[in-house]
Amino acid sequence: MFVIIGWLLAIGCIFGVYIAHGGNIGVILHALPFEMLTIFGGAIGAMVANNQPKVLKATMKGLGACFKGSKYSKARAMDLLALLYEILQKARKEGLMSIEKDVEDPHSSPLFQKFPVVGNDHHVTEFVTDYLRMMVSGNLNAHEIESLMDTELETHHHEAHGAAAAIARLAGALPAFGIVAAVLGVVNTMGSVGQPPAVLGGMIGSALVGTFLGILLAYGFAEPLAGLLEQKIDEDGKELQCIKTTLLASMQGYAPQVAIEFGRKVLYSTERPTFAELEAHVKKK
Repeated sequence: MFVIIGWLLAIGCIFGVYIAHGGNIGVILHALPFEMLTIFGGAIGAMVANNQPKVLKATMKGLGACFKGSKYSKARAMDLLALLYEILQKARKEGLMSIEKDVEDPHSSPLFQKFPVVGNDHHVTEFVTDYLRMMVSGNLNAHEIESLMDTELETHHHEAHGAAAAIARLAGALPAFGIVAAVLGVVNTMGSVGQPPAVLGGMIGSALVGTFLGILLAYGFAEPLAGLLEQKIDEDGKELQCIKTTLLASMQGYAPQVAIEFGRKVLYSTERPTFAELEAHVKKK
């Protein structure tokens, strides 16, 4: 919603001021289809040539996510921390082997299904169960698991940012393709020397529309999408960091109620519950 509102505000201000100053919007509308095909088609073709299929697929998925609201909220964060608390509390009371069945089949686990929002999230359950499985095995110490977590988070970061980088490169290419469209328009105009001045003026105006559109598409549309996608990727990574911090605190001997406090501190302030809110939520559950 906010993406569309931002675009409408930008277009309204830019073209509104142009028309208010006496600009002829007909010139732009006449050149728009041809210039858009030249600029956007060329940029998309270069983007396809510049990225692997998996990056292109992730880019399409990321563009779809840009038009959806964030799934991260204070309620989700409290459910995640409450889930970790319940798992760690069970392991502390009954031993690590008691959570083996929960780890092997989280979709049938009463613990995970008690918090369906996070318990049915593939990325969350996979990250949690992978490292709980290592904790159950008892073959790795906290420092080794921390190093492995850092490696996985770094890989996740680079992989996820591939889509944002692809859109950012597209934004960088659009002004150049706008110049290409403008140059072709000038070439076409020079080939029509001898036409009446009004005709030549219209052709030159259409050529300049190419440069204008290239810049507008880059900084009004593509660049904002790349920035928004980066923010969403950082949100994804922050949740995994919360899980990492909580599990490591538990491995280092802290009680579950203290371990989730470590994890709570990692969250962004907009999603982070207060100590009292989290305590009340855990007791309620």
